[in-house]
Amino acid sequence: MMNKIIVIGGGPAGMLAAVSASENIKQVILVEKNEKLGKKLFITGKGRCNITNSADKSVIMNNIVSNPKFMFSALDRFDNNDICSELEENGCRIKEERGGRIFPVSDHSSDVIRALSDDLKKHGVTVRLNTCVKQISKTEDGFEVSFDDGKKEKCGAVIIATGGVSYPATGSTGDGLKFAEAFEHTIVKTVPSLVPLCVSESFCKDLQGLSLKNTGLKMICDGKTVYEDMGEMLFTHFGISGPMILSASSYYQKKDYAACKVILDLKPALSEEELDARLLREISENHEKHVINMLPELLPQKMVPVIAELSGIDPHKKCGDLTREERQTFVKLLKNFELNVTGTRGFEEAIITKGGVSVKEISPGTMMSKKCEGLFFAGEVMDLDALTGGFNLQIAWSTGYAAGVSAAEYVMSNEE
Repeated sequence: MMNKIIVIGGGPAGMLAAVSASENIKQVILVEKNEKLGKKLFITGKGRCNITNSADKSVIMNNIVSNPKFMFSALDRFDNNDICSELEENGCRIKEERGGRIFPVSDHSSDVIRALSDDLKKHGVTVRLNTCVKQISKTEDGFEVSFDDGKKEKCGAVIIATGGVSYPATGSTGDGLKFAEAFEHTIVKTVPSLVPLCVSESFCKDLQGLSLKNTGLKMICDGKTVYEDMGEMLFTHFGISGPMILSASSYYQKKDYAACKVILDLKPALSEEELDARLLREISENHEKHVINMLPELLPQKMVPVIAELSGIDPHKKCGDLTREERQTFVKLLKNFELNVTGTRGFEEAIITKGGVSVKEISPGTMMSKKCEGLFFAGEVMDLDALTGGFNLQIAWSTGYAAGVSAAEYVMSNEE
């Protein structure tokens, strides 16, 4: 058994796996197909890098959508406080923002990558950039990793940390899934997640660019409410996006639904009765105004023609002539603005991948394959995903650490 570990993938999970493995194993090789480490990490959080979340373990677990129980042991071994300490020890100062989100003080993701790169150097990890793995083969005493340049390297353990298939331009092209399949692992269907939603309503094009804050949302799929939230969203030419829409997409993608709709509450601070009373005040103050000229008191200007048309009420009718039924129509529209979801945008726009290597075939304590001893997994290549707020990166940190430490323990135990 060779006293060497090869980590495939230089993203957050791979970098931390290499660092943690090198605490006990001197020969650790980190292989990255791109020209630099952390290419996808560089663009996360719009370039600011939402490192993790300050929430306690129970909250983190509640924000993991797929297979949260699998993460229990990994979070115990290496949690949000641990990654913060790791980065600060290597010169990356951090800060906390709204919702417990942790960012580098500089607001530059490059500082996070630099800190991890420095840690790799400090631990003597060999980093091979512009190196693509072609095949992983099991041998009598370990593994043989073949590269696309024809070279081969033998080792005692392999850690696959190649990411999913989202943002393929960053190198996430599903290589790790192919390696896992070669070892007879089950691959849970991959779909784009934390991704904008497409809707059937053509009026979204008219609302393109309109951003709404403090908006209520309810997602109903096949007659069942699968997600509720309140926050920010954005209308686009194809549908809807923004923070809470991205989170909603995680639940939309959880299974194949026959029908799904998003219902927006444009006035969440008011009950229907309170909103009706507000409308009555507006009508009394604008008695002679046309309805179309009164609505801007209640809505962003871009929404006025859309709401007017959906109501079916003559926009040039005088406010004072509105009937109780017509007033109720406006109340219902503002409290239940309905959009029919037809799908999501593609992997090119998805922050993460839902699906991947089935965690049923991976040990949650060590991240080692149950199909092949000495083969480990870390990060997004596995069927694990979470909501926005730093939780997906925490999955990467925790599983990367567990895989690295466990791979080192495995190699050492086989050397004895």
